[in-house]
Amino acid sequence: MVAVDRGRYTTLVEARRKQPRRFVVAMKARELGRKGIVVGDRVALVGDVSGRPGSLARVVRVEPRSSMLRRSADDTDDTDGIERPIVANADQLVIVTALADPPPRPRMIDRILVAAYDADIDPLLCLTKSDLAPPDELVAQYAPLGIPHVVVHKGGDLSELRSHLKGRISVLVGHPGVGKSTLVNALVPDANRAVAQVNAVTGRGRHTSTSAVALELPEGGWIIDTPGVRSFGLAHVSTETVVAAFPDLVDGTVECPKGCTHLGEGCALDAWVAAGHADPARLESLRRLLASREGALDDAP
Repeated sequence: MVAVDRGRYTTLVEARRKQPRRFVVAMKARELGRKGIVVGDRVALVGDVSGRPGSLARVVRVEPRSSMLRRSADDTDDTDGIERPIVANADQLVIVTALADPPPRPRMIDRILVAAYDADIDPLLCLTKSDLAPPDELVAQYAPLGIPHVVVHKGGDLSELRSHLKGRISVLVGHPGVGKSTLVNALVPDANRAVAQVNAVTGRGRHTSTSAVALELPEGGWIIDTPGVRSFGLAHVSTETVVAAFPDLVDGTVECPKGCTHLGEGCALDAWVAAGHADPARLESLRRLLASREGALDDAP
């Protein structure tokens, strides 16, 4: 599944039985009920699969997924408890963040990183706009986690990023205005993804991508561009999964009392950090994530 738009599903059908590789538009069969279909899904089609203009097939089956990246609508107002699937079957999550204009949001990076761990997808940190600010501080902050990173800027060399993307199914996620669509247009010359400037007053980017779309890379592999997100709800993720996303802190929880929320009094992580085993900023970030899941804090920068 390469695109989903208002009940129409665009699927790439590989060549077989003398028919060429082609894009087929389909609708969901009634027998699938409320089962969701997202970009990245592998599906079975019946009906008119010719791909001719005006033709319409039916999706009758969604194959088992190897991964599912999802988020909650909002941690502080997730009244329906519903998880929002983003993409299926990705094996790499590219967390795109600008070094300036807009400034980096480490707590947003942390939250997306947690979602990657929850989905068992390899994370890659992509730092854009390096012509506006140096990456050193942000790179140092995430160095203890061993997350691979690439640093790019508009019009610069993308060979290192391409090497990370080659042969993989990568989903790009980030705050509006960080340069995702600009990256996509550089990686896939005929992508024609809309781009926009950051608002000089609010410092916020404008949403230019309105839906996820999968694009094939010239050198092999796929990238899935997603709409920019200003929040990334984690209400569906357990406390244990959140802590697991901070390997520099995991060992420190061994001495925590049973049922410890890791949010403050009685938590052994304070002594762990005081002993120099981890950066205090990492504990602060972990606690902000856990607190936001409880509705106690927002995710403002």
